[in-house]
Order: sequence, then structure tokens, then C-alpha cells
Amino acid sequence: MADRLTPERRSYLMSRVRGKDTIPELRVRKLAHALGYRFRLHRRDLPGKPDLVFPRLGKIAFVHGCFWHRHEGCRLATPSKSRTEFWEAKFARNVERDQRVQEELRKLGWDVIVIWECETRDPRKLENKVRRFLAEESQGAVAPSS
Repeated sequence: MADRLTPERRSYLMSRVRGKDTIPELRVRKLAHALGYRFRLHRRDLPGKPDLVFPRLGKIAFVHGCFWHRHEGCRLATPSKSRTEFWEAKFARNVERDQRVQEELRKLGWDVIVIWECETRDPRKLENKVRRFLAEESQGAVAPSS
């Protein structure tokens, strides 16, 4: 199926997609702060520049967009209808990179959680997930170097 937007309009819309400070990320940050947790943002010294780093707890949270990171089974992860080969390859690289980065962080001793965009839409469920993750004992085999 052809794109219903002109190439110029599609280009403009794609240029507006943000990599950080997204609405789902801001929801998670606001919640974590309200629960009394303090964190660092996008630490460049860690693999993948995690969205939220809780150094004292040895925990890391990624807030992934369902479309870009291919949340399996999610209605927000709809396949692209144009340039399908390009997008399938790009999404496959994104998923592979996400898995590799999470494994690297775990090897460094960090506990890692992925919070999906769709999970940020229900405040009660989001709070339960974040509270549970941050309150549980660190599973990392090695104390992370913060």
C-alpha cells in the first residue's frame, strides 16, 4: 500500500520523532521521582545510553517506543506499509541492538527493565511495575560501577 502522505510531509513528520524526553519517558521519570527515587539520565558511559539509571540501586530502565523497538503483539508496533524491506531491516537491527545492550549491562552487574510505551498509558499498572522493579533486591552478580 502506498503512503497517503507526500514524501515531504512524511519526511517532516519523521524528523519530529524524538529520541529522548518522549512523553512515555517523561511519565516514567515523573513517577519514579514521585516515588522518591533519584536517577541519572542517558549516561553516555554506559552501553546504550540508558533512559534512567538508578546508581544506588544498580538498576537501569529503558523506555521503549512500541513501534521503533517492535513490542511483540502490541497494536502500536504495526508494520510499515511502504519500503517494507528497508523498515524490516531497520527494526531487526534495533531489536538486535536492544538485546545486545541489555546483555552488556547485565554482565556489568546492572538489573535492567524495559518499560514499553503502551505500558505507560495506565498509571496504576505503570506504578506497580516501576515500584516492584525498584524495590526488589538487585539480581546483578557484580556490583555495577557507577
